Amino acid sequence: MRRRLGGTVVFLVLAMLFFLPWWTLFASGVDWPFPVFLAGTVVFACWLVSFPFLMVAGHGQRRADRAARFADSTLGVIWVLFTWSALGGLAHLVLIGLDIGGAGAGRARAVAVSVAVVSAGLLAWGHHEAMRVPRVKQVDVHIPRLGGGLDGTRVVILADTHYGPIDRAGWSARVAETVNALDADVVIHAGDIADGTPAQRQEQSAPLGTVRARQAKVYVTGNHEYFGEAQGWLDRMAELGWEPLHNRHVVVERGGDALVLAGVDDVTAESSGLAGHRPNLLGALTGADPDRPVLLVAHQPKYVREAAAAGIDLQVSGHTHGGQIWPFNFLVRLDQPTVHGLSRHGERTQLYTSRGTGFWGPPFRVFASSEITLLTLRSDGASGSAGG
Repeated sequence: MRRRLGGTVVFLVLAMLFFLPWWTLFASGVDWPFPVFLAGTVVFACWLVSFPFLMVAGHGQRRADRAARFADSTLGVIWVLFTWSALGGLAHLVLIGLDIGGAGAGRARAVAVSVAVVSAGLLAWGHHEAMRVPRVKQVDVHIPRLGGGLDGTRVVILADTHYGPIDRAGWSARVAETVNALDADVVIHAGDIADGTPAQRQEQSAPLGTVRARQAKVYVTGNHEYFGEAQGWLDRMAELGWEPLHNRHVVVERGGDALVLAGVDDVTAESSGLAGHRPNLLGALTGADPDRPVLLVAHQPKYVREAAAAGIDLQVSGHTHGGQIWPFNFLVRLDQPTVHGLSRHGERTQLYTSRGTGFWGPPFRVFASSEITLLTLRSDGASGSAGG
């Protein structure tokens, strides 16, 4: 019964996502010639019917990359069309109310063409934004308990690289070059490294082995690792010279002062059924000096509740992608305490949420640019500021 209900909900959501753009472009009083109406209807019907099968083929047991590329792109295109069809429908009602734009099919056609043009423009721009090397975002984070010897420590954050069906080995190499140019003390990968197994994404992940850091390169699992081979990705990152923080910590020292760099498994780890995997902050901090400041790496921002309760100084996370395709950020906010940027939680704890370095699924980023983050840690106790 639960599976049947879930399938019904998914079908209704998909039907709504496809129906509104079809209605706006071909049936809302636009009065196109019949061959145009018929062609548009057939395309949308075939699109809707094929989409679930392509998703299963691309992201199920077969993991067929060609099917995944088509299905993922479809998801992004239809989301943009749905969003701007809804906005176009509202604009149409306003035009009718104000008696602007003439009557009948002319006004409806103007709205349909506007929706198509705006959607096409946003998708072209969004694809460029998704595929380019992210810009570097620089943020100063003031940590009152940070010793003066560690003032100015440079921490680079990568998150949500999502190596996947689109081969981005060249992109991965350019990202590594960008990180190396930042001359970081610490480099963090905050999870969701790939969609697929280490063997599938070996070529795309290989450039991570060239990333340099003065003191530490650390990695934690994200939720997408638990769709495949989480332990395999921990092993792969260790092979590439990274320190997997699988509910453990390392200590970074400079100028006589120390910083505890801890990491926990993703919050979905325990439900994955993989033995020994679950977020365990107490285990991650076992043996750490409680008087030292702690930088915690946890993939999902909502883990900050546990971090604040434990008095963590700074948590860094990814997961949200900044919403990736507007206005999905508003839905993300229902599940997470923040979508991007620096925020404070409780008396001591700060959280930095990255928009992510890559993209999941649809190869588009609309009003949610990707980033490589450079945090500069400051010890003077002032409030944080952002730039770049």
